[in-house]
Amino acid sequence: MYKHVFLDLDDTIWDFHANAKKSLNITYDSLSLSSYFDCFEEFFDVYIQRNNELWDLYGAGEISKDFLQKERFRYPLSKAGIEDENLVRELGEMYLSLLPERTILVPHARELLDYLSQKYTLTIISNGFIEVQYRKLKNSGIDHYFKHVVLSEDAGALKPDRKIFDYALNLNNAKAEEAIMIGDIYQADIQGAQNAGIDQIFFNWRGVELSDGQSATHIVDMLEKVYMIL
Repeated sequence: MYKHVFLDLDDTIWDFHANAKKSLNITYDSLSLSSYFDCFEEFFDVYIQRNNELWDLYGAGEISKDFLQKERFRYPLSKAGIEDENLVRELGEMYLSLLPERTILVPHARELLDYLSQKYTLTIISNGFIEVQYRKLKNSGIDHYFKHVVLSEDAGALKPDRKIFDYALNLNNAKAEEAIMIGDIYQADIQGAQNAGIDQIFFNWRGVELSDGQSATHIVDMLEKVYMIL
């Protein structure tokens, strides 16, 4: 039935949480942030909560890329009583240089890509930034699996806007019914695909409880369960 599989990248294939934590730990030590925080975990917990909030706002088109990149580091520093724009900039630059070098994948991701690539045309659809997403794919050794990489900055639209999914369909010369989307963020990946008339596999590894009216074509909590669908 399907000819094309669209996949989110961060926390669907590439383990963003683990790779971000490792990159930030190195940054934390290099910039001596222990002078301001009791421990790295304290810094990371504040950072990751604010970062997730900012990505939601970015996906909704409510903030700019530049604001997101600065605010996610300004905020934890401000919580520690530090107002230092130079340190905010250093944090951002070091983090973005380290992050794409990390190569931890979500469990079963590589095996799933091996399997899917023999049966379908694979395309990444991501709201992530151009300067890091391609490097993540290359450094992790998974770039060869994908015929196309569709990033929001190229498509001129952010998930869940159907325009980015239509952009991917057009690149593949595909109809909506010929594609299925796999992603871990309900609002961006699943509702976005629904907006474009594309079937979905919600990779619900966080155990999110869907509210009334929310649904997905398929729901899995581990990538290895995708084999039973595709």
